[in-house]
Amino acid sequence: MSLFPVPRNRTRGTLLVMTGLTALVVLFALFPAGLSGAGGSAGRDTAPAWPKGGLGEIAGDDGVPWPEEGQTAVALEGTGPVVTRGARRPVPIASLTKVMTAYVVLTDHPLRPGEEGPRIEVDREAAYEAGVGDESTAVVTAGDRHTERDLLELLLLPSANNIARLLARWDAGSQEAFVRKMQRAADELGMHDTTYTGASGIEATTTSTAADQLKLARRAMRNAVLRDIVASREATVPGVGLVSNSNTLLGTSGVVGLKTGSSTPAGGNLLWAAEIHTGDRTRLLLGAVLHQRADTTPGEGLTAALEAAHALIDGLRGRLLPVRTEG
Repeated sequence: MSLFPVPRNRTRGTLLVMTGLTALVVLFALFPAGLSGAGGSAGRDTAPAWPKGGLGEIAGDDGVPWPEEGQTAVALEGTGPVVTRGARRPVPIASLTKVMTAYVVLTDHPLRPGEEGPRIEVDREAAYEAGVGDESTAVVTAGDRHTERDLLELLLLPSANNIARLLARWDAGSQEAFVRKMQRAADELGMHDTTYTGASGIEATTTSTAADQLKLARRAMRNAVLRDIVASREATVPGVGLVSNSNTLLGTSGVVGLKTGSSTPAGGNLLWAAEIHTGDRTRLLLGAVLHQRADTTPGEGLTAALEAAHALIDGLRGRLLPVRTEG
């Protein structure tokens, strides 16, 4: 059973479940020597065994395809500590910023699943910014009114910078006031190596670490509406049309979110969440991959981040998933 319901306008990927008649055991050869917490033998009934220390048990495994550059953080919900790789220093995060923007908006203006929320008028600034400059934007018309849910979809799927700033002004009166809320939220989450200077992430001065972004991911994925949106491959927004999610990993390897981000100074970034099913249990594997191919093009960086994250997710899932064997 999935942790999350199937969202609207989303085609859900199907995980391959290995079947057989014998009990679940962990494939011990994939784990380092000395793994404890799993008992029994092939052909006997055993409970699905997870690494005792979460991902910490496999952190030293040379077979894990950690990204060769930038920085990475991963965690398996409900087990053990966060595992990090790479230099733990703040770097530009580009549109990963929008996860915090959505989190603050939904904290101030909560929505229940299925609710559209209040209608928000598009101001002239947001309309003018559509298509102006080298930014990701959504084409909106001044005076049109869109629901909070619609604007959150434009924020998180095609990653519209003008919508991020529009939501900031709607919520706090100005982007500057909203950024102060973002920073307070970061401090409350223990994101002490994170600095927000805008709602969209276009500013290279908005910086964070993979470990800090993982703290935000854990909290963000507890919000049913935000979780539903980031798991959607596409959405139809009235007055705008069909928009697609820039996270092309959705539906592969159990991926159910979260957010891409790319720019020349930031390189490619991906904050991701993937479901792992074992028997009747489902856990969430969360990760952040930052600063891939920085100082190249945003497209090259994003491609590198998606590829690095995909390889890492598959590598970790292969070491965490129990398998059925013939006894």
